[in-house]
Amino acid sequence: MLKSMSSGVSGLRSHQTMLDVIANNVANVNTVGFKSSRVVFTDVYYQTLSAASGATATTGGINPSQIGSGTTISTIDVLNTPGNYSQTDKLTDLYVSGEGYFIVKDSTGAIKYTRVGNLKFDDQGNLIDAKGNFIMGENGAPTLTFDPANPSGIALSALAPIKVNLGSNSSISIGNNGTITGVDNTGTVQTLGRIFMASFANPDGLSQEGSLYMGATGSSGAPMISNPGSTIAGTLITGGLEQSNVDLSQQLTNMIIAERGFQANSRVITTSDEILQDLINLKR
Repeated sequence: MLKSMSSGVSGLRSHQTMLDVIANNVANVNTVGFKSSRVVFTDVYYQTLSAASGATATTGGINPSQIGSGTTISTIDVLNTPGNYSQTDKLTDLYVSGEGYFIVKDSTGAIKYTRVGNLKFDDQGNLIDAKGNFIMGENGAPTLTFDPANPSGIALSALAPIKVNLGSNSSISIGNNGTITGVDNTGTVQTLGRIFMASFANPDGLSQEGSLYMGATGSSGAPMISNPGSTIAGTLITGGLEQSNVDLSQQLTNMIIAERGFQANSRVITTSDEILQDLINLKR
């Protein structure tokens, strides 16, 4: 009887986790660049009451008799499907049409990765994100060359925070290949820098760091650095941002499923308690 209770408790815990994940997805339905998650259940240890045996000349085969011990969470996966393009008309808002991530350097010097491209130039000409962190690339005329045959050829150490001279340049724009251009005092268009991006062999293995930043892990693999426009990173579309990829109708449906699963496991515990109460009452 206690086994049924412990199985029911495991079901409650797992469905509570499922509800927690769904709640986070729903809360971020309008969060720019957010990637939804899903919960995958798995069964756990089985107690074997009788083992299986093969057929003999005198008896048939016997199947095993086993009782499971409930459920647990197998994985919580991030769904890295792209979100829709939302036009903003702000020239430094960038949508990634591909699998690349912006490379960001925070105030501690740590490198992070993000899909959120609401960028701007500060008063010193630094290209920064909404949190004030630096966007990495190269300054001036392009010197780094991405070779598709050697996707790991560009090292993170070769990149620098992007900074342009706002005083001597006007009409600053960002192309779909990440190249930043401006018009100098003589009316000449010149290259001021270039955004580089990171791609990963297994983006599902990235660690979520909060504020829509991701961190590289052993599962994601090392970042492969390339410029936008390459086949590995995709291209940039200016004047728009990537919306959340949360499917609200699917999340609400999953919420109902999780609620019913929680209720059913609650009923298992209640029923087990009632049967135990009946056994206690036999003594009276």
